[in-house]
Amino acid sequence: MPLTATGSLAGLRILDLTHALAGPFCSQILADHGADVIKIEPIEGDFFRRMGPFRDDDTQRDFGGLFQSCNRNKRSIAVDLKHPEGQALVRELVKGADALIENFRAGVLDKLNLGYETLKTLRPSLVYTSVRGFGDKVGGQSPYMQWPAFDIVAQAMGGWMGITGEDAEHPCKVGGGLGDTVPGLFAAFGTMAALWHARSTGQGQYVDVAMTDCILAMSELVVSQYSYRGVSPEPVGNGIPGVALFGTVRAKDGIVAIAAPHDPQWAELCRLMGRPEWVTDPRFSSERSRWENRAVLHEIVETFAHTRTKAELLGLLGGRVPFSPIYNAEEIFRDPHFAVRQMLPEVEQPGSRSPVAVPGVPVKLPTTPGAVRQRAPLLGEHTREILQEYEIGADRIEALLSAGTLFAR
Repeated sequence: MPLTATGSLAGLRILDLTHALAGPFCSQILADHGADVIKIEPIEGDFFRRMGPFRDDDTQRDFGGLFQSCNRNKRSIAVDLKHPEGQALVRELVKGADALIENFRAGVLDKLNLGYETLKTLRPSLVYTSVRGFGDKVGGQSPYMQWPAFDIVAQAMGGWMGITGEDAEHPCKVGGGLGDTVPGLFAAFGTMAALWHARSTGQGQYVDVAMTDCILAMSELVVSQYSYRGVSPEPVGNGIPGVALFGTVRAKDGIVAIAAPHDPQWAELCRLMGRPEWVTDPRFSSERSRWENRAVLHEIVETFAHTRTKAELLGLLGGRVPFSPIYNAEEIFRDPHFAVRQMLPEVEQPGSRSPVAVPGVPVKLPTTPGAVRQRAPLLGEHTREILQEYEIGADRIEALLSAGTLFAR
């Protein structure tokens, strides 16, 4: 892969000591755009390999759908980091790497002589990125630094859950693992910002990313409402405080999202609904009046929508006012937008007779395009290949394999 990869980041080598979702998602973004990402796994493998979903005909179960979705375009080497020789081997790999990404608990890799202070002596230009629930001491030592965290913890403390849901008594996390993937995005950006600096100065640095910080950084409503008005906003369903029409209404066969808060959008919607008189109706004639009369506004628009199917509303409103049916997975896979944008590419699924779809590369660069080039790796699939690139002799490789310090396919 290093010889054939294309993309803006071709030529970069990233050591990926991450597991679960946040860290692997970060390194996958870099891999999608051409970086050679070497996934350094424990002998038993990243525990995410054992997470589903699995194909019914997959008897091998080398990995499931969650692992496939955040580890494509990578190579895998399996190393026992608890063994001194395994630790020494990783330090050798660092000498030829541009960056290292990890998401262990704070201090774990320091105890293995694989922390930043040790590794920067071997590779002064190394960019060292950590993704933790509450960060590391570099960015300010949180009283929660040693606390474990998952997606829901980051969403709860970072502000999202407090404003998501129908009301304050029923907070709800945002669907999917955004408490992991949003930090992964920030970590990828931070890694590249630090690599840009290292490119011109030869000086690496520690990139400290806290999952909870990343969610707060995306909680503009929480911060602005409290900072400007001393108000802690509460959940308001699918709307935005002060903005109407903005939310969801029921169609004949499901629910659709619609937003027409500004005067030109509202006027166009009134025309499409056949009710031009509502444009000058005092209840709806301004953005403020529409908010003050939002309950009535919602009722009359839903009355209109409820007599039509999602497809009929899409044909009528699509492209004219901000509108979309709320898609389920089947509808996403059918929609031509995602096909033409190559957002559901297929890759091999080991053990299954047919390929599987994974989320595509959303950033389109026509001159140096990113791509889904290959499936997620099998555990230790590239162990020998990678070590040979580092000119580590076959005898030493076989000795480490025999001792159980390495695993290879």
